[in-house]
Formats: sequence, structure tokens, C-alpha cells
Amino acid sequence: MGWLTMRNQVAIFLLLCAAAPALAQAPQRMYKCVDARGKTYYTQVPPRECLGRETQELNKSGVVVKSERPPTAAEIQAKEAEKKKKADEAEKAEKGKDERRKDLALLNTYSSEKDIEDARVRALKEAQDAIASTEKTITGAQKRQKELEAEKEFYTKKPLPNKLKQEISNVETEIKNQNALLDAKKEEIAKINAKYDEDKRRYVALTAAKK
Repeated sequence: MGWLTMRNQVAIFLLLCAAAPALAQAPQRMYKCVDARGKTYYTQVPPRECLGRETQELNKSGVVVKSERPPTAAEIQAKEAEKKKKADEAEKAEKGKDERRKDLALLNTYSSEKDIEDARVRALKEAQDAIASTEKTITGAQKRQKELEAEKEFYTKKPLPNKLKQEISNVETEIKNQNALLDAKKEEIAKINAKYDEDKRRYVALTAAKK
């Protein structure tokens, strides 16, 4: 039994001797830093006591091979400012491309200022026709509302039929919706004029630049 134990010990010793050269060749690193209280640390892994502080990496001879420190508040601010500057420049460049695309589309759409005015007239006519149609619908709904109100007078002393009640509600909703639509159509007139005014201004500027 003792012989077996001795044999095992010899085997372990031989294994350690074989591994020794490899262990000797393994890189030996050390980290050094000073915490907020001025205490110096030497560890084989970056010490947590020095998180956010400058940490030096030393080789096995004690020579500094790398030094790292977190950025200062000023450096962070400068980096963010540079990032924002690049984003602004990219946005400006993209806006410029978009403007050039719009200018090209404008020149391809119109061949003269008269074309722009003709397009304005057509757009305004469509909007005016829509306004007239909506006003006609409102007038019809208001007429029906008066008829329902007159019919409602017959039920002053008895319950109003559900069908009549529902129709009165529907007419009120229709008038409300059509009035909202009418307001939107009237606002569209101003938007149409603003659009063609801008198209004309830009067209004149572009064609004048080519002369």
C-alpha cells in the first residue's frame, strides 16, 4: 500500500516538472493603481477599488506597458459635442440633398410661371367644388333636422319613439361632421395658395440662376 502511495507521488512530481516550463512561459501581468484615499494596489486583475481611476498594467519586470484612465467630464463633454456636430452636419447634408430633389422635381413639373398659375387655378377649383358640395349636404341635413323637430312636437306628452330619437341624433352628428369638413376645406384654400406661391418663388429663383 505504501509502495502505491510512493508511486503516485512520483507520478505527480513528474507531471509538475513537465508543466513547469509552460508555467514559466505564461505571461505574468500585474496591475497597479491608487485609490481615492491614496492607497496603492498591486493585483493580478484590475482592482475594483480603483474603478474609475487610472490603472497601470505592468509586465513581470515591473515596467508599465499600458496605462488606462476614465475620461474626464470635460473630455466626455467634448466627445458629445463632436458627436452632435457630426450629426448636425449629416442632417444638413441630407437636407441639402432633399432640397435638390425638390428643386429638380419642380423644374420637371413646370415649364413656365403660367404653368404654376394654371395648376393653382385647377387646385382652387377642386377645393371650391368640394366646399359647395359640403355646404349642400349641410343644407339638406339642416332641412331634415327641422322636419324631425316638427315631428317631435307630436310627442310632447308621450315617450319619443326610439327610431325618431335615433334619427334626430344621426342628423345632429352629420351636421357636426360636415361643418368640421367645411372648415377644413376652407383652410385648404389658404394652404393651396401658400403652396403655389412658394413653388412660383422657387421656380423664378432657379430659372433666374440658369440665365
